[in-house]
Amino acid sequence: MEPSVLPPLVEPGPPLSRDETHRYARHLLVPAIGEVGQRRLRNAHVAVMGAGGLGSPALLYLAAAGVGKVTIIDDDVVDITNLHRQVIHTDAAVGTPKVASAAAAVRALNPTVEVVTHGVRLVPDNAAELFAGADLVLDGTDNFETRYAVNDACAALGLPCVWASVYRTQAQVSVFWADPPAGFVGTDLRDLFPQPPAPGTVPSCGDAGVLGALTGQVGSMMAAEAIKLICGVGEPLLGRVAFVDLLDASVQHIPLRPADRSAPPPAPDVAPGEPVTPSLSPTELAAELGSATPPVVLDVREPAEVAIVAIEGSVRVPLGEVLADPAATGLSPDDDVVVHCKAQPRSEAAARKLVAAGFTRVRVLEGGILAWIADVDPTQTPY
Repeated sequence: MEPSVLPPLVEPGPPLSRDETHRYARHLLVPAIGEVGQRRLRNAHVAVMGAGGLGSPALLYLAAAGVGKVTIIDDDVVDITNLHRQVIHTDAAVGTPKVASAAAAVRALNPTVEVVTHGVRLVPDNAAELFAGADLVLDGTDNFETRYAVNDACAALGLPCVWASVYRTQAQVSVFWADPPAGFVGTDLRDLFPQPPAPGTVPSCGDAGVLGALTGQVGSMMAAEAIKLICGVGEPLLGRVAFVDLLDASVQHIPLRPADRSAPPPAPDVAPGEPVTPSLSPTELAAELGSATPPVVLDVREPAEVAIVAIEGSVRVPLGEVLADPAATGLSPDDDVVVHCKAQPRSEAAARKLVAAGFTRVRVLEGGILAWIADVDPTQTPY
């Protein structure tokens, strides 16, 4: 029978000072934490990937809990559309690097926490350097390329990774650890999703939206999983995926076991070297729309996105419907079609599907509707 409680990840540091005992008094009263657990937290180093919707609450609660050192990794800047969910940032921080804003908030909350920042994008080549000295990693990123890079780096370095993903009003949370202590079965992201989806086929929260309070709930769950691992208490989500549905206030646990890695991976959606769909700039599209033979503009965004901003006269069919059946567009294979989404990835996926279905004149709008707003119609509202 497998043991249920993992050993503590971090050794306890020196005894607490009087000030520390006062600050963490309410933690010390919790039997699962106590004085020794608080010393483990102070001796811990947690690397947090992303200072966004999930990283914001996780960082705040890790700092408040007294984690001794946090490394914050994020190459993005604060945007006003972040503020409904990324509660570590303020309105005054808009336009500044997220790592700087997050670090300032952590230090303001708990000056005893050592903060290290890396305003870079994690890739396989720099992961070991960015995670140097960390006891565990929290992955709050929102793109598949980085998620798999984080997962593979943690597997190679032997680090546990607290992972979560949010979509509108639902979320998934788990603990991945490819090589846990003896007696425990290791899993990682590739046991849940062996390969990342084809580019553009799964929208990010920037495309699909997310209820802000959900990221607070899930980010707090991530911080709690980290505390459990550090202190060796409770049953972390290793070998389980917690599926959170905010609308019906439910949390379901789904067992996760190692997948068969001996089978060959599925073929990629786009073969290496396959020609990229032709594109045109927003100003070129504007000129063609004013000509005697304008192209058909196919908008593959979701209805809620279209309600914010749209190109007048466009045909609007969500990407999922295009991928399921290109005939749902109502277009002819001989039509001159320009596909667009918010930024471009979804339009690329839709364009490939149309070409595969026999459409002969398909292009994509470079930069999507955001580039259209910037270059052609700045009176429209970006999102």
